[in-house]
Amino acid sequence: MFRRSAVALAAVGALALAGCGAEGSGGTATEPTEVTADATTDTPSPVTSSGQQLVAMNISGGFAGVSQQVVLGGDGTVHARDNGKSAVRRASGAEFEELRTLLGDPALDEVPDRTVNTGAADLFRYELRFDGRTVTTDRSTRHPALDRLIDALSEFLPKG
Repeated sequence: MFRRSAVALAAVGALALAGCGAEGSGGTATEPTEVTADATTDTPSPVTSSGQQLVAMNISGGFAGVSQQVVLGGDGTVHARDNGKSAVRRASGAEFEELRTLLGDPALDEVPDRTVNTGAADLFRYELRFDGRTVTTDRSTRHPALDRLIDALSEFLPKG
């Protein structure tokens, strides 16, 4: 029994020390982190997996048959596609921080998973996957936190 408690305590201590590489403490500036809420507490905990997909947005529909996609990776890489044109680039530090802040907005928790006006024609459909959920909207209902996220991600679509 004592041995299990000692192992558990050591594991908790190691996890606590792993979190000590916070900004300004000598950690590398190129390690992006995402702040998420721990399932057992409301305390934010950083996620440092650079291979993690933070958000994916698909835009489709409209009269012209639009098909666009933006995917933001945990390392700041953005993959974008617009009707066959593709682009890959790294978000600047400011862009990446803005997107992470938008993704961490508590108001996103209040956005319904689906807000689509079935009576409207020719609206674009936006499907966003982030934080373990999928949100679908045609933007016929205002959700400021979601609208800001969509607008910021749309800036990465290939131009022209």
